[in-house]
Amino acid sequence: MNVIITGASKGIGYQLAKLFAKNEINTVLAIARSENLLNELKNDCIRQDLRNKLKTIAFDIEEPNNVKKNLKTEVLKYVNSIDIIINNAGILINKSFEAFSIEDVQKIFNTNIISQAVLIQEMIPLLRKSTLGHVVNISSMGGFQGSSKFPGLSIYSSSKAALASLTECLAEEYKNENIRFNSLALGAVNTEMLNEAFPAFNAPLNADEMARYIYDFAINGCKYFNGKIIPVSLSTP
Repeated sequence: MNVIITGASKGIGYQLAKLFAKNEINTVLAIARSENLLNELKNDCIRQDLRNKLKTIAFDIEEPNNVKKNLKTEVLKYVNSIDIIINNAGILINKSFEAFSIEDVQKIFNTNIISQAVLIQEMIPLLRKSTLGHVVNISSMGGFQGSSKFPGLSIYSSSKAALASLTECLAEEYKNENIRFNSLALGAVNTEMLNEAFPAFNAPLNADEMARYIYDFAINGCKYFNGKIIPVSLSTP
């Protein structure tokens, strides 16, 4: 399989890249903005003798126009079809609603929804070449309707709700093609992003534990689900 993983330099994305790289039939395109952190991922895979299964692309998806103009060219250097996309990249800013600047809002929405949409749009022709393509959008329980909401996450949660809605819309639009779209609304996971936003909070799951669940869902979930927003959380609601 040919697999794209965004936000692959840290946390869940880092662990996902290693999981997919363990299978010799996979070509894994690990995308993140930090070339140094991607080199750490590459070295980690080399230590596990996985170096031939992983390709790294240093690319900042915060700018949607950059994604539109340049990302497909980078992807085509390695593959001409895509089986799985895991839109894992994201940004979380914890501020009171009144403290958010326009720049903050634009940064969050560019990264968490607009660039994700553009990436999918650019990859649709490559997904069509798969026998069954699967796009997994990593949303959040913060953007899941009816879930508990928390102060400081109004813009982040709104962007993740938009990503979930996009998932439903694309599943309907492409339902007659061999492409499936699903979204996993994650609860709290012990990642650097969460720790930076909430230093005192201790999440119940580690990145590698959540990565194993997403890995299995990305491979098998398209056989059972399309257009679903699935909560992955230990809390209720």
